[in-house]
Amino acid sequence: MAAKDFARETTTKPRGPVLSNIHLRKAARSVRAGGLIAYPTEAVWGLGCDPENQAAVMRLLALKQRPIEKGLIVIASDFAEIEHWLMPLAEKVEDRAFRTWPGPHTWLWPATPEAPPWITGGSSKIAVRITRHPAAVELCDALGPLVSTSANRAGETPARNVTEVRLRFGRAIDVVPGPIGRAPRPTIIRDLLSGRTVRA
Repeated sequence: MAAKDFARETTTKPRGPVLSNIHLRKAARSVRAGGLIAYPTEAVWGLGCDPENQAAVMRLLALKQRPIEKGLIVIASDFAEIEHWLMPLAEKVEDRAFRTWPGPHTWLWPATPEAPPWITGGSSKIAVRITRHPAAVELCDALGPLVSTSANRAGETPARNVTEVRLRFGRAIDVVPGPIGRAPRPTIIRDLLSGRTVRA
């Protein structure tokens, strides 16, 4: 079995829901209307929105005070949901990613022309992750791919609980309550072509 097929077939789903139906429906309404959400991820709280909604992404960047040129991570629960943004590569290169997915590993993958430039930051690569964090999986199952960037403004440490999220962003976002994962720091980011670590 090819690593790509294995990654697709073994994407871990939670054994039971971790998000309430009320919060999941609220998050869905917000994202589909172009809103921003805060949600738990593997190590810290993340901010997200529909990656294909340019206006929503620009509001998120303004809220974070983050330059568009830095690009943003997109997470998904299923590789097929992001495949159209990713250039096909040699199997041995793609296997670097598939051996770590689903899991807390983000890869800079050469992007197709379909990849939104407000996500790539105008670069030739897009940062992607197939998550296995239960809350993030449920959100992606319901909504498709999501922007995933740490819940903080430039120069701040990422929020690690709901209180910190609310104090920093108030009513500018909708909060999706849930537990963060046990990872000690935000996910590692590596370049798929070179294998080089961009963020440890």
